Parts: sequence; structure tokens; C-alpha cells
Amino acid sequence: MDQTNVQSLVEQVLSEYHHGGRNGLTIPIAVSARHVHLSQAHVEALFGAGYQLTHKADLSQPGQFAAEETVIIAGPKGCLERVRILGPARGESQVEISGTDAFKLGLNPPLRVSGDIKGSSPVTVIGPKGSVHLSQGLIIAQNHIHMTPEDAAAFNVEHGQCVKVKVKSERPITFENVLIRVSDRYKLEMHIDTDEGNAALISTRGEGILIPSHTPGVIHS
Repeated sequence: MDQTNVQSLVEQVLSEYHHGGRNGLTIPIAVSARHVHLSQAHVEALFGAGYQLTHKADLSQPGQFAAEETVIIAGPKGCLERVRILGPARGESQVEISGTDAFKLGLNPPLRVSGDIKGSSPVTVIGPKGSVHLSQGLIIAQNHIHMTPEDAAAFNVEHGQCVKVKVKSERPITFENVLIRVSDRYKLEMHIDTDEGNAALISTRGEGILIPSHTPGVIHS
């Protein structure tokens, strides 16, 4: 075997090792707790005129951060306190919770891709300087995988495609209809909510095996 063939074999083995072997591709998984995205207008309505969110910690996705500020989320049957705001401010406000959270609030938000809030559940957000009633904006976020274009090429998947992911844990469940989201602004990571994390016995972070399929998803920008 000449040196070129040896190098090719080495690269193939390393690639297979990095992506979990021939039978699956390894994906890092993060549990995304309940959180709020706010427009700048709503930041000021809740915290005061001219207020800017305070950076607490960077998130895994480039340019995103957890803010020092928290709010109360209220529904007809209860409330959720100290819900973290994620920055920077967005064009529209959005609240992402789990099904268990929704039961506590007495609300019935739809399962949606993050950013798709049209016709979603109403909710009230309470801050130290005021409150905002959102006529729509409360959702349960569909689990999804952030990827760069290079990741998508390596995993042989496309933006908007849905795949399966088998969780590597003491309770190895398989998530179906996991949406692929591709952007050069992303970092490779699957996001699930706390209910899904509890079901798979993942508290904060874990790993899964990506099982490709050819099911189209629905992307809302």
C-alpha cells in the first residue's frame, strides 16, 4: 500500500471515529431550559427606558448570551419565576417552555420551530418596571440540530431535513423528526427541552447518534 493510500485510510478512520463510526454520527446534545427572547421595546417596557441587557455568559451558539436579567412568566393558573432572558434583543419577543411548564401556567402552546410564533399562545411577561402581554409568542420548541454548512456536508443532510437521533445514555431513547438547521453562524449541537432531557436521563449535556432520513421539515425564518 503506497503512502497516498495509507493517508486516505487514516483520514477515513479518523472521520468515522469523529462521527461515531460507520453506523452513526455523533451529535452533542444540550438541554435548553425555559427562556425568553425579547424585542428591545419589550426590554425597555420591563426594565425601563433605554435599558440594555447585561451579559452573564456566552451560549454555545456564536453571538448568543444568557443575560443577568430574569422575568416572571404568568398564565391563568400559575407563574414561572426567574426565567432567564437570552440576548441579544430580537425583532419579536418569544417565550420557550416545556410541556410541564405549560401545564403549570394553564396554557396550551403549540410545538413550533423557534421563530415561528404566528398564531401561537398568548402569555404575560412581568419585569421589575412593568409587564407585557404577548398576544402570541409562547411555544414549545421543536427539538433541532444546529449545523454549519461544513457539518451538513459531512453528515450528508440538508437544511430543513428531519432526522432521528438515538440518545447515548442509561435510557437510550430515540427522538424522531429532529429538524436540521444550517447556517454559517451556528455551532454543531442538538437542543432538547427539559422534559425531553428528563425522559432521556440527560440533565444538561449528552450525546446522540444521528440516523439520517429524507423527511423534509418546515423552516420558518
